[in-house]
Order: sequence, then C-alpha cells, then structure tokens
Amino acid sequence: MTPGKTLIVKVGTSTLTGGGKTLSKKRMLALAGQVVALLESGVKVALVSSGAIAAGREALGFPKIEKTVAAKQMLSAVGQVRLMQLWAEIFALHERNVAQVLLTRGELTRRAGYLNARDTLSALLDRGIVPIVNENDALATDEIRVGDNDNLSALVANLVDAKLLVLLTDIDGLYDADPRTNPDAKLIAEVKTLDESVFALAGGTGTTLGTGGMRTKLEAARLAGQSGTTTVIAPGDREGVLLQIARGESVGTKIRPSMARRESRARWLLAEVPQGTLTVDSGAAARLKTGRASLLPVGLIGVSGEFVRGDVVKVLAEDGAPLAMGVAAYDADALRKLVGVPSARITEILGDSLGDEAIRRDDLALL
Repeated sequence: MTPGKTLIVKVGTSTLTGGGKTLSKKRMLALAGQVVALLESGVKVALVSSGAIAAGREALGFPKIEKTVAAKQMLSAVGQVRLMQLWAEIFALHERNVAQVLLTRGELTRRAGYLNARDTLSALLDRGIVPIVNENDALATDEIRVGDNDNLSALVANLVDAKLLVLLTDIDGLYDADPRTNPDAKLIAEVKTLDESVFALAGGTGTTLGTGGMRTKLEAARLAGQSGTTTVIAPGDREGVLLQIARGESVGTKIRPSMARRESRARWLLAEVPQGTLTVDSGAAARLKTGRASLLPVGLIGVSGEFVRGDVVKVLAEDGAPLAMGVAAYDADALRKLVGVPSARITEILGDSLGDEAIRRDDLALL
C-alpha cells in the first residue's frame, strides 16, 4: 500500500481465539507485529476487534448464563476491559499506543456524531496511534446481532476514507461451495460485481464463538464498496497475511468497490439540498477549482442561511456563480464570525477549534 493511505483490519473472535475458548496471545502478538510493520512503512491502520464477549466469558470462568441481550451486554462490559488491556500490553511491546473507540450505529447516522467520530479517528491515525474499534455493546439495545462488527468495520472505512478493508476470518475466503462439506469447493480469488449470485454462495452465520458469517462479510464489502473501498476476506491464521495483502499479493477473496470514492462522495453531495451558502473571494475560488484544496475561513466573504455543522451547503463565487457543494465543518453562526479570518485565529475567536477548514477537501464536490 502507498504510504499515507489507510487500512482497516477487522479481526473476528474465531481468529483471536484460534478456534479455542480463550483469547490467544500468540495470535494477537502476530497480528500486532504486522500492524506495527505497516505503520512503520507509512500506512495508517485501524483495528476493529471482536472478542469482548469471549473475553468476558473467560474472565468470569465460563459461566452458564441465559441467552439474552442483557447477558451478552454484561459479558461484553466485563470482556471489553480485558480485551483492551491485552491489546494495550501487546502494542506497548512495540512502543506503540492504542486508543479505545466504542461506536454505535445510532451515533454514526447523526451527521454531527459522524463528523466527531471521523475527526477523532483521523487525529489518532495521523499520530500513529492504533484505534481499537468495537461496537458499544454494553449500552446498545439492538446492535449485538449477527455480523455487526463486519458492518461496523465498513462504516469505519467510510469514516476515514480507507483504501482497503481486510476482514480476517477462520476460512481462506469466499468459495463457490461450502469447503467444510464439499472437498471440490474452489476459492474465488476476486469478485468484480457483488450481486445476488455472489450472496447466494454465502453460508450460515459462522462459528459458535463469533457473531459473523460469510454473508455479513459480503454485506460489509458491499457497504464499503459504495464508498470506493476495496475489501479482502482472508484467513486470520495465515502468517504475514496483512503484509502480503498490503503488498498486493493475491490472498483470500478480493472484492472490488462498486464505484470510486470520489464518485460516491460527489454523488451524495450533489444530490443533497443545501441548507445555506458560503460566498468566497476570487483567490479561494481559484484554489477550489483545482480540486485539491480545502475551503479555509480566510477565503470567505459571506455566509447565508441557518445550518449546523455537518449540513451540506453551496459554495458561490463573488459574482454568485455556483462553485461546489460541501459539508460545513462549523455552523452558520461560527462561520459568520470567521469570515476572512486566518485559521490560526479560530481558537482565539471561537474559544476552541474543530479544525482549520470551513469545508474539508474530501467534503467538497465541484459543480
């Protein structure tokens, strides 16, 4: 992978336990070593880690409990502490810091929550800190279900504009038949179009320890692909698997995205109804037209409408000509205070800062 690009790795419970009942430190050490090697090559890596419920069972001595959501939440609450402690200790051996990031779908469906999560993850990745992401199972009421972390990893890939999502599991990838029952089953090396014929190849829900199966991995690949991210489903027990994938070697099943990241983002932005307008000076307009620049407050000459952070706004040139659609990084009142202001003075004027940009480059679509 190219330095500066982002890789999301989702590791399932069966991979972390090696098929046993307890978390395997050997497996976790091997995985962490590969992540650190990628970091040292300049690749940014976030880890979406399952295993909290398995860790909770282990910590409590494998109790016999009822199969209810509350019981799973209890196991997750206990196990999440143990899981993070192990990851922190293992990455510390490589002198690397980790950060716990607990998310729910509800947070990510709110635009403000989406932006806050994106900014936090981006800040961690930019500093070489490894985000350990998991579903906030202890508080969620309906998120503990089949394959949730598979789909969560796809949402994280969208959040940070990841180039690649790797789903590590306990089989080699997607087969044209169930390899557990059919010795003639063949591994599918690449899927170019993820349609219903491909979904028909997926089996059940997976192992007894985990909550994900092949179908949920395909769902995650489809979700990631809609944002322009390539997905690879690969065996978690293969030595050096992440490094091989990062080098472009054929491992597991590669699933091509349905559209380019830029195309997907632009389609969404251009389809939105703008909640306000930002007018920019000639210098800012020229920079925006290159397609390589963010909109900074210093380039603003006018703000109209009432909108909140995360709303889509239209960007106009001085003569009123439409230039772009974009996601506002600040609300209307804040941007009015920042008109013509250098980014270095944002904290001075507002009391804090949500970043240097009025609209980030990745949140702009030229008209």
